[in-house]
Amino acid sequence: MSRHPTVKWAQRSDWVYITVELPDAEDVKLKLEPEGKLFFSATSGASKTLYEVDLDLLDSVDVNESKVNVSSRSVFYLVKKAESKWWNRLTKQEGKHPLYLKVDWDKWVDEDEDDEDKGGEGDMDFGDFDFNGLNMGDTNEIGEEVAEEDSDGEGETVAETKEKKIEGEKDEEAANVKKE
Repeated sequence: MSRHPTVKWAQRSDWVYITVELPDAEDVKLKLEPEGKLFFSATSGASKTLYEVDLDLLDSVDVNESKVNVSSRSVFYLVKKAESKWWNRLTKQEGKHPLYLKVDWDKWVDEDEDDEDKGGEGDMDFGDFDFNGLNMGDTNEIGEEVAEEDSDGEGETVAETKEKKIEGEKDEEAANVKKE
């Protein structure tokens, strides 16, 4: 008798991401048919337990554009939808889905967010916002914008102050070495 591994899924308008979580899978058999039939089987564990998944996907898929990656922890399918549209569920089965089938929240994007992502960051207008003043690496001092005033009245960022302090310490150490 076979068991079912955990299967996680997410989607975009033109792709379905399916992850079969099965560590150390051996004798992996994969089959994807254009009408949306997906079959997976493999053995795992010391007792070579058989795991199988047989899904009837909601709609047709493009088998030639779809890809699969088998790793030591899981099998990842990147399934190209035949028609670019959002599915309201993964399988044709209505009602309650199988217990082993779960949403992959790490990859999930809502339909309206997917449309926004297509523009990419290149289309975003940041105006005159200066990213140089952001302290992205050191979370201890987030919110500190100006550490001290220069003689010309212009503010100095925390990073610039730290850099000057480090340079001053290096100069001091070099002077101490010369004295010895």
